[in-house]
Amino acid sequence: MITAYLDDRRSALAALDRFDALTVALLGALTFVALATYGDFAISNDEEVQQRYGELIVAYYASGFADQAALGFRNLYLYGGLFDVVATLLGRAVPSDPWQLRHLLCALSGIGGIAATAASARLIAGPRAGFLAAVALAVCGVWFGGMFNHTKDVPFAAAMIGATYFLLRIARELPRPRMRHVAGFGILAGAALGLRAYGLLLLAYAGLAILMRAASMDGREWPQRIRFAALGTVRLLPAAAIAYVIMVAAWPWAALELSNPVKAIWVFAHFNYQIRTLLAGEVYLMDAVPRWYVPTYILIKLPLIVLAGALAAMWALARPKLAGGGVFVEKRREIALLAATASFPVLCTVILHGPAFTGMRHFLYVVPPIAVLAGVGLDGVLAALERAGGAAATAAMTAVTVGFSWNAIELARLHPHQYLFFNALVGGLEGASRRYDTDYWVNIMPEAAKGLDAYVRSTGGDPARRHTVAVCGERLAFERTAGPRFVWTGDWLGADFFIAPTHMDCDRVLKGKVAFTIERLGVVIGVVQDLRGLGRYERDFIEFRDRPPAHAGPAP
Repeated sequence: MITAYLDDRRSALAALDRFDALTVALLGALTFVALATYGDFAISNDEEVQQRYGELIVAYYASGFADQAALGFRNLYLYGGLFDVVATLLGRAVPSDPWQLRHLLCALSGIGGIAATAASARLIAGPRAGFLAAVALAVCGVWFGGMFNHTKDVPFAAAMIGATYFLLRIARELPRPRMRHVAGFGILAGAALGLRAYGLLLLAYAGLAILMRAASMDGREWPQRIRFAALGTVRLLPAAAIAYVIMVAAWPWAALELSNPVKAIWVFAHFNYQIRTLLAGEVYLMDAVPRWYVPTYILIKLPLIVLAGALAAMWALARPKLAGGGVFVEKRREIALLAATASFPVLCTVILHGPAFTGMRHFLYVVPPIAVLAGVGLDGVLAALERAGGAAATAAMTAVTVGFSWNAIELARLHPHQYLFFNALVGGLEGASRRYDTDYWVNIMPEAAKGLDAYVRSTGGDPARRHTVAVCGERLAFERTAGPRFVWTGDWLGADFFIAPTHMDCDRVLKGKVAFTIERLGVVIGVVQDLRGLGRYERDFIEFRDRPPAHAGPAP
């Protein structure tokens, strides 16, 4: 991604102006943070089955296609397993904890997504826009927090924005784009399809880019425009071939029938199982959420400065003369293409009333294009104010710096729960608690397990005694973090201790003594209860108002 970022310069050294240097420094700092903290994150609810899916795909090829368990494994056969295959093979080559390895790989793919976001904004509006876009994505809690254990959604989103970058370059060079850009688009489109069927959207975006370029040709008759579009389409066929090869290699089920990726999208559009979600304090089944579910989560999960910057870019797209002309007039087509990639999936789920849950996790791939728009929009605002006078420009740059810095500090205070960030529209994490989806990954597990060990030691219990622990979450995540003196149990009414996030009021299911709480920004996000000494029916077991205690596997 960094190579792509510097693609249009004669040399890396010559390309680095001060904002390019800041972008590279930011990427380096993020890499350092990822290497230092990837072990702080819990095993997410989906990771066990996803890791198993990767192992099954490897077994499929290793057996000469005889072992076909991957072709019907749960609902994961509807997804590509590119990330899981890479994690499995790398784990066999490099002895390491498989879960921490997954988190590190996911974090690095997330940083790659930030680099591609910077490259896209830079291509449209210059180095400063690239830097601002990189910062905009880096301070998004849903991205930075998610890029350690959203091992399906973040790599997919990174591949999508990487492919979009090459598509922007191709659109400039139509009808005869450079083969390296066509190959880059094909590779990253294949990576996206090797993760989720929604990578097919890239084909639609490519078609849109060709049509927009053909329609903007001044002084040409329609037959000439049609020939232009046809030639551009033919020139992109090698990219489609590359993408197909990568997709079927990572997704064996997709190779069984040419139409299988489309079938997967159809299944996702009608997907339903017993998962519930929160929106404004109301509980919904995933197939019964309101049409405004996803737009609402986008509005409350992204930093306000990012939303404001994206709106500035959209305003400039609609009224370029008011934006002072310049880059906005020349690049309207590219801004429009980014706006389409950011809005089209959301509009589809609103119009078609598709299923959704766990906030905007399944729509993370619209966040990088929003960040690109934010970088371009904020750069345009700064440029306009620079024309107005030095004092105004200085004040605006100060405001942008303060806005981004405040968000970065919030994420640091939330660590390692950055994905719990909510903006002021909903009152931050405090306003969102128990009203919106929060710790759905039960990321509190490492801290809860460590605190439980300290608590038992402090209460003077027998150090040799083993205690049973009920967990509102996945067994694997608990057993990989708890010491040998703690044993997982599914018998909640007979357990010694209970660990639960406050998400979906799981901490209110049992009424034991609160041993300690886990808090961020002054808000309780997890609870550990001491149930010892209470009879089975003294614990006041209550019915879940929201969902089953364990997340039942991966979802679209």
